[in-house]
Amino acid sequence: MLEENISAIATPNGKGGVAIIRISGRSPLEIASKMFTPVGKTGVLQFEPYRMYPGQIDAGNFSDYGLCVYFKAPKSFTGEDIVEFHCHGGESVARGILKRTFALGAKSAGKGEFTRRAFLNGKLSLAATEGLADMINGDSEAEVKAGYLLYSEKLTERVKLLQAELKTLLAGIDASVDYPEEDIEEQHIDELEIALKSVSARLGELIGGYRTGKKIKSGVTVAICGKPNTGKSSLLNRLLGYDKAIVSDIAGTTRDAVEGTIEIKGRKFNLYDTAGVRESGDAIENIGIERAESIIKSADLAIFVTDFISGTDEEDVRVLAMVKDKPLIKIINKVDLSGDDTPTDADAHTSAVTGEGIAKLKELMYEKSFGSQSEDAAFLIEERHFEALTRAKKSVDKAIFACKGQPLDIIGIDVKETWDALGEITGETATEAIIEEIFSKFCVGK
Repeated sequence: MLEENISAIATPNGKGGVAIIRISGRSPLEIASKMFTPVGKTGVLQFEPYRMYPGQIDAGNFSDYGLCVYFKAPKSFTGEDIVEFHCHGGESVARGILKRTFALGAKSAGKGEFTRRAFLNGKLSLAATEGLADMINGDSEAEVKAGYLLYSEKLTERVKLLQAELKTLLAGIDASVDYPEEDIEEQHIDELEIALKSVSARLGELIGGYRTGKKIKSGVTVAICGKPNTGKSSLLNRLLGYDKAIVSDIAGTTRDAVEGTIEIKGRKFNLYDTAGVRESGDAIENIGIERAESIIKSADLAIFVTDFISGTDEEDVRVLAMVKDKPLIKIINKVDLSGDDTPTDADAHTSAVTGEGIAKLKELMYEKSFGSQSEDAAFLIEERHFEALTRAKKSVDKAIFACKGQPLDIIGIDVKETWDALGEITGETATEAIIEEIFSKFCVGK
């Protein structure tokens, strides 16, 4: 039951300056009044909402000096009454206070149960809850920003506008089907087709953002590729800022992909130093080359490395053929050894030894991956949303095709399927299994 009081520690495990114990439900104030004595107050405390009260928190077997705050429904995170105790951050202190809330009738909150109540009480859409999870779990600044766009209902707003238009179209379809004697079906279908094409175009725009969104969430996969002994491993170490790959003058030292992660302008790049691609009689090296080719072909971005000494040859042509359909940065490495003889046919000249050209290389990596796209765009970062939007577009395109000769009630079925697919994003048509999976990503105190 949603009216039950639930309680949990809302701050991470471990020692810290402050810990927060959160209670939400029908009557958290009843529990708080039995545990908290504010400084300078006597008698029954009348909690003023949204005000921090300093005082003594009674955990039963011990007391702590801390703060108490009351958030009054419906203007709270969950939409219910909430009370929070802010105590000292020792693990035993927080657990003792939590145990006392259980003794006074609160139930232990499950994973994401506070956020689930916010969703069920209409405080957040399902997409917004996923954005919140992405913010909490984000490994990069860009992922946090993209998660915040979801949390602030940017995607939901656009989806609900489309749903509202579809609902209006469905009402018109129903009216035309119910009153065929008005003989307006032919005119209605022409207008309907125009409106559905507009919906399809906007769905296409949203879907088009997923490629960028996926790179924001998972990071840009970058393959550092080329033939052996061009300085790929040294380049990886310079980009990472520490020695990750083994560096040797012996060609073929890198037998398997070595990886590391960096951030450029807040966005994550997953770097792979691949084995040099060449013909080899070494069975172990050949396995590494096969893996290198697999990484190169699946990468979002390739950095093709040559040096001024060896130039390009058939082995380089083989590598370039693998990356012809993806963003590519050509660099000439080891320019610290070249003097004035460095060739100019490259996007950048680098030296893993001196650091020359590394800043420019990072700029190129960002530009090739993201271009000039706005930070505030409502990027799709969840595969679930991408799949729902893809199904919605498929259904609306079926409806558009049906306008060429099918009766209105058949068109209406496809329009309703479009609305239902979009409802999986907002939560209106999401199954219980989808909801359970989403909230399982949260910690207990959120």
